[in-house]
Amino acid sequence: MSSIAQHLQHVQQQIAQAAGQAGRVPSSVQLLAVSKTFGPEAVAEAVAAGQRAFGENYLQEALDKIAALPALVPETPLEWHFIGPIQSNKTRPIAEHFDWVHSVDRLKIAQRLSEQRPEELGPLNICLQVNISAEASKSGLTPEELPEVAAQVAQLPRLRLRGLMAIPAPSDDMKQQRAAFAAVRGLYEQLRTGGLPLDTLSMGMSADLEAAVAEGATIVRVGSAIFGARHYA
Repeated sequence: MSSIAQHLQHVQQQIAQAAGQAGRVPSSVQLLAVSKTFGPEAVAEAVAAGQRAFGENYLQEALDKIAALPALVPETPLEWHFIGPIQSNKTRPIAEHFDWVHSVDRLKIAQRLSEQRPEELGPLNICLQVNISAEASKSGLTPEELPEVAAQVAQLPRLRLRGLMAIPAPSDDMKQQRAAFAAVRGLYEQLRTGGLPLDTLSMGMSADLEAAVAEGATIVRVGSAIFGARHYA
């Protein structure tokens, strides 16, 4: 068994344990393997171990990887999620090559993704990013902006608004981690009560996935715990 396969197995066990402690079914939490900075060979190893959904932050790197993978894992359908910041001039390739976008932080980006999503593809799954900790260094809608933007995004053709994504301020304190994720869940429930058919909470990473699962995460985004330490150019 490769090291990536071993790491995947360990993370899946973590998710199952966290789900069990929260009284949840482990299959209610999807693992998104964040493969940024790792090449297609590393992704192919993860695919061989059963992983199918991958998250990418950097567009050109992701496009190169998406193009290379069919030769390494022929006839294996993969699900690609864009989770990084989105510039207006980069929306077309995202709309054309990804299945999900987690990092929509303003209406303009959603409108461009809707306009540029090819008709022959299914609706692009969208999560709205919320800046739940009000950090100046992070993107995301404020809780106050969220309801109006969500209502407008839900009406756009070629998109399917699925839920919310958040990256709270880092903390080693489980209570603080849970409080931030609980706040995101509260916003999600408010939108659902208001009539939006949401089903996705994308929250939790390597360092805080237990707290995220405890507070209702349906997708956890894990990278370094699967692929190892990142090496940035």
